[in-house]
Amino acid sequence: MKKILANDGISPSGKQKLEENGFDVITDTVDQVSLINAINQEGYVGLIVRSATKVRADLMDACPGLKIVGRGGVGMDNIDVQYGRDKGLHVVNTPGASAQSVAELAMGTLFSMARFTYDAGRKMPVEGQDQFKSLKKTYGKGTELRGKTIGIVGFGGIGQDLAKYALGCGMYVLYTALEEDDTTTLTLDIAAQQVDVVLRKRSMEEVLSSSDYISLHVPAQPDGSAVIGEKEFNTMKDGVCIVNTSRGGIVDEHALITALDNGKVKAAALDVFVNEPAPRQEVLVHPRIISTPHIGGSTMEAQDRIGLELADQFIELLN
Repeated sequence: MKKILANDGISPSGKQKLEENGFDVITDTVDQVSLINAINQEGYVGLIVRSATKVRADLMDACPGLKIVGRGGVGMDNIDVQYGRDKGLHVVNTPGASAQSVAELAMGTLFSMARFTYDAGRKMPVEGQDQFKSLKKTYGKGTELRGKTIGIVGFGGIGQDLAKYALGCGMYVLYTALEEDDTTTLTLDIAAQQVDVVLRKRSMEEVLSSSDYISLHVPAQPDGSAVIGEKEFNTMKDGVCIVNTSRGGIVDEHALITALDNGKVKAAALDVFVNEPAPRQEVLVHPRIISTPHIGGSTMEAQDRIGLELADQFIELLN
């Protein structure tokens, strides 16, 4: 029986499907320093990871019996993808399985930033009984999303799903992407009807300078540099809101805090951080940052789709 180590876990449905097709799936977590020995000693032919486990060239070289590495999710910056493929290793991921879940989290933060619910939720338990009228005055200056402009940087599955939600809320959508196509047609399912909306790709500068909300959906840069830094913040409108559900480091955290403190940025929502899983305390405690612990793709539905999609790929490639 072929053995697979799901080091960062796999959904019960994905595990069951693999087992039904002749695989022995182990879900015990092995720490990074012990991973090479575990793979070789136990004879694992497949390794399933999320973002916690790193699969670098040294591990690939040291584990000749390993045939396939599967990343449950989109980004693969924790895996030396091309190196593995050049060695004949199958390296796969599930780019579309969690797109809707990440888009919904991003959309939810837009509402929260527009109406200050993230901060009201912090203050009401502490001050609500004695300072109710004061808090009502403070948080009674929200805005509606309808009629506002969202700029989406990166227009893959997640960016497109977010655009559909935003369009459904009556927002204007601008996007920029590396793809060469000048337009993208989105099909919205509304009340059992399908509506096609054609969007035109814009320049990065136009997206940044024209948007009330900016959401980032791009992979980590090869050199580790930020996509949004001081220069980009200076291009934006005053009072802009920022969402990052892609990768820590896409937004320069130092520049973000400066932009928040000087009023350039009204609020930010971060699901990803530099130095995960130990983000900077300065970021976590900032009163105008919504922080979530990298849960964008962590819904029951998404995890189920991820597990089943990985199972299908492992079965096809190993059997």
